[in-house]
Amino acid sequence: MKKRVLFIASAGGHLSELLALKPMMKDYDSFLMTEKTKSSEALVKEYDKRLGFLLYGTMAHPIRYPFKLLGNCFISLYYYLKFRPQVVITTGVQSAGPMCCIAKIMGSKVIYIESFANIETKTASGRIIYHFADRFIVQWKSMQKLYPKSTFGGWIY
Repeated sequence: MKKRVLFIASAGGHLSELLALKPMMKDYDSFLMTEKTKSSEALVKEYDKRLGFLLYGTMAHPIRYPFKLLGNCFISLYYYLKFRPQVVITTGVQSAGPMCCIAKIMGSKVIYIESFANIETKTASGRIIYHFADRFIVQWKSMQKLYPKSTFGGWIY
């Protein structure tokens, strides 16, 4: 039986990085999650019932953001219980955080891939998830100075 792996990232560049792992998704019983946007809705055709959507949330709207984050916590719990992944792989940002926390609490492995865009600074989600991820992968060697326990994985593009 194949391992159940949940791939999760926010929409945009983080999702593009995650989708670079598409060939690997075929090796597992995989499920994809991202924020619901006009561009991500196109994924429905390809992933059908293997796709879940989170609320699109950005800190650019500080009043609405906490409510969307709370909503994403409940949505993440629903999909976690529905799919029961053994591993969660993420390229991050805020919307992936609740799923990573739930996965860790429930005993799943968490693999975090720090953004390709960051060469000298930590991401907000990376700062948090670094402390409990089972594997923390950076795409630039320079990032290993900021994350000493990380693994250099090279570029995923």
